[in-house]
Amino acid sequence: MSVSAAYLGVILIWSTTPLAIQWSAQGTSFSFAVMARMLIGLAICLVLLRLTHTEFPFTPAARRLYAISGLSMFVAMLLTYWGALHIPSGLISVIFGLSPLVTGVFAALWLSERALTPIRIAGLGLALAGLWLIFGQPWPGDGQATLGTAAVVIGMTVQALGLVWIKRLNARASALAITTGSLGVATPLFVLAWLIVDSAQPPPDTTLRAGAAIVYLGVLGSVMGFTLYYYIIKHLDAGRVALIMLVTPVAALLLGKTLNAEFIPAHGWMGIALIGSGLLLYELQALRQLRRPGM
Repeated sequence: MSVSAAYLGVILIWSTTPLAIQWSAQGTSFSFAVMARMLIGLAICLVLLRLTHTEFPFTPAARRLYAISGLSMFVAMLLTYWGALHIPSGLISVIFGLSPLVTGVFAALWLSERALTPIRIAGLGLALAGLWLIFGQPWPGDGQATLGTAAVVIGMTVQALGLVWIKRLNARASALAITTGSLGVATPLFVLAWLIVDSAQPPPDTTLRAGAAIVYLGVLGSVMGFTLYYYIIKHLDAGRVALIMLVTPVAALLLGKTLNAEFIPAHGWMGIALIGSGLLLYELQALRQLRRPGM
């Protein structure tokens, strides 16, 4: 596989995922949409495991890894899908762009990593100021936009915590095995959430757009996106990987505005600009690698 093709694939998938989440949740119900996505993703992973003869470790350490990853996936995705009903899809991408910063804080506190340099702390401060600005004033069109933003922020934080916890376990497994095990834990919980929220009633009038978005997320968002991401991590330096987190929020904002007629008020753009500046500062050391000879 071409590294350039994989890199472009990750940007395209991650840029379109927030809009696809919103379309799938609006066309059905948020609990059914996320459950259907995970069922599709789990089925594909099981088929890939068999076709590729990939080892699926089931040691106590591996089971702990799957449990933590699956639980964090369940909480993060359920909150994100509900929040997507109330905020612009581009804002979801901006919030998840904060995940490297939050992950760095958890790694410093839990793993004693020296990730929080003075310039990174400054970047974190800028990003938090931008988030406060987004929370500070109401968004047009939905009275629950503040709660929706809070749900996505909590979901992103739980996902970052799960990543650090997984790193702390230091269990060895392939990316496909981790994804399959995580989905194996999370999917029954999503089914249970659907039973509770929707009383096991399928959506009466699922639109074609919602159905296509669910399939897209199940095939590309849950399986292909992470597979490509792990692939490029192995072949590229940190600076080039960090660029993905800078590009995808901008692309997602443009897609939301163009394809979904999303309106973001002036204070929202100011907050987004602060978050982007903070993320740029946080990743500055990694991005400097792009200027080195031979890179």
